[in-house]
Formats: sequence, C-alpha cells, structure tokens
Amino acid sequence: MKDMNIYNTNPKDISFSNNITKDSFTIGILDNTFIIFESFDKLLYLIYSKRKSIISYDLINNKKINEIRNAHKEDISNFRHFSDKLNKRILFISISKNDNNIKLWCIDNLKLLVNLINVNKDGFLYSACFLNDKIQDYIITSNWSVSNPEQIKVFDLNGKKIKEIYNSNDKTFYVDNFYDKKLDKNFIITSNNCHIKSYDFSKNKIYHKYYDYEKDDHCNIIIFEKDELIQMIESDSNGCVRIWNFHSGEILQKINIKIMDYKSYCICLWNYDYLFVACEDKSIKLIDLKNGNIVNNLCESSEIILTIKKISHPNYGECLFSQGRRYEQIKLWKLG
Repeated sequence: MKDMNIYNTNPKDISFSNNITKDSFTIGILDNTFIIFESFDKLLYLIYSKRKSIISYDLINNKKINEIRNAHKEDISNFRHFSDKLNKRILFISISKNDNNIKLWCIDNLKLLVNLINVNKDGFLYSACFLNDKIQDYIITSNWSVSNPEQIKVFDLNGKKIKEIYNSNDKTFYVDNFYDKKLDKNFIITSNNCHIKSYDFSKNKIYHKYYDYEKDDHCNIIIFEKDELIQMIESDSNGCVRIWNFHSGEILQKINIKIMDYKSYCICLWNYDYLFVACEDKSIKLIDLKNGNIVNNLCESSEIILTIKKISHPNYGECLFSQGRRYEQIKLWKLG
C-alpha cells in the first residue's frame, strides 16, 4: 500500500499514448485489476485477466509471455503481488469475486502453489492482500456477506487458516496492509460503506476508525510518510478525497470533487504535490494537492477507471497505466 516511488517530475502534461493490451476483460471491482512489478531477473511484468484466464506480459519487449486459460471457474476480479526475497521469487494472488476462490501463483511459468476454495461461503470475496510479520508471510482476505459480520481471515502461504479478526456488521470492500517501521508494527486497513478502519495485526483489534460522515462507499487507500508523519489518502463514492493522520485519525485535508458532479474512485499518488483520481465521468483527473484544484483531465476511456498504476519504464520514463471495467483495455499515459 505504501507508495514507494515518489516522483519529482511534474505530471501536468501527461497524456494518452496507446493501448497496451488487446484482449483484457475484468469485472467492476475497485482494486488491482492488473499488477505491474519487476522480477528478480529484471523483467517488467504485467499480469492481467481475460475473463477466467490469467495473462503475463513482458512490458519491456511488449509481448505476451504466458496464458493460463480457465484459471478460475468465474471471471477474475483482481490481483495482488508479493516479493519473496528469501526465496528470490515473485508471488501473486488472483481473486474471483463470484467463485470465492483465491489462487496463489509463482510468476515462474505461472505455477499454481495454493488454491483457497470458498473463502466466504455465503458472501463475496472483494479483496485480499499479502502481509509479512518477519516470521511468516500471510494472505489477508476481506468479507462481504449478508449474514456474517465483517470478518478478516488470515491464511499462511500453504493455505492454512491461522486466525480471524471480527469487528462489526460492516461489509468489507477493500483490504490492505501497512508496516510502520518506527513502531515495528503491521496494520490491516479495511474500507466499507461507512468507515475506513485500521487494525493492529498482532493484537487482533481495531486501532482506529476514520469517520467523516455516513453512506460513503470508501474506494481506494494509499498510505505514505511525509515530514515524518504517516498520512493516508482515501477516496469515496460521495465525491471526496481525504488525507488523514493515520495514527491520530485526524483529517488533514479534504477535497470535494463532487462540487463538479464527479464521484471519486481509484487514486494514484504521483508525488507529494499531485494525485490522480478516477471519476464517475470516465476520466482521470489530476489534482494539485496544494490547493485542491483540477489541473489536468485525461479522457480516453469508455468506462469508469478501476485501477491506476505509476511506474518508471526503461523506454517510456515515468508513466501511468490504467484500466476500466469490462472490455476496457490497459492504457499507457506518458509525459511530454
């Protein structure tokens, strides 16, 4: 979750370049509908879905590497990845909201390592992430169920359920984790239709509720450190972007995009001054965080954008990749 690459460049003149994919398809989940990472052998991988299939793509040489057809029984909704430095391998999970399965893969030949079946038996699986506590690696899952309360489940990488963390009757849409180096502590962060919440992973209890007003579907979360302060940016479907003090729960800044009739969805922090926000009008808006103004409007999408990623590419430089729902292809946005 922590934004590790804070760029110094000014993104005001970024613009659409081209579609990277020709065959992607994803359902409407506000999470990582694709992932991009560098492998230990220095390849730049793009992992995305085509309905039930998983495709790996070489972003440096612009070619498809591998495809696993029918990797899930239902359409794949999102991915997360993890760098296993001890074994020098990249692991990733694929998630299907409708078949309630999570599959753990190794990027080498897309080898399947673990299959978690029916994670939420009477609900939907919207999100999952990895967590490392120095002793062991875990998969953390969210829960959205009509009958059960919010229920965070913790699995080891062999698929064994280690514990569950309960809270309330809130339904969890999004889950991620944050490690605070100074406190040497892992936190789990969840979002739903009322609150953002953080949990102390070791104590299995709520750390903070981040509450402004009711009936917001909180969509996306980024945590970063600035001026020795841990800050959290989040967006909601009521058209707001908020910046919080993660440890105190205080709102540091609130940007109301709904003034211009736009609901805000996924977000991407470019640097400490600029934030990209995907909006209901199927655009990506660049927000100047100093004054809350929109300084660029990227409009090359036929669908609401679900995922925005920034990377430093050896050929394109600092750039953005984005994807909308359904048949919207993964797009490249470049500077200059």
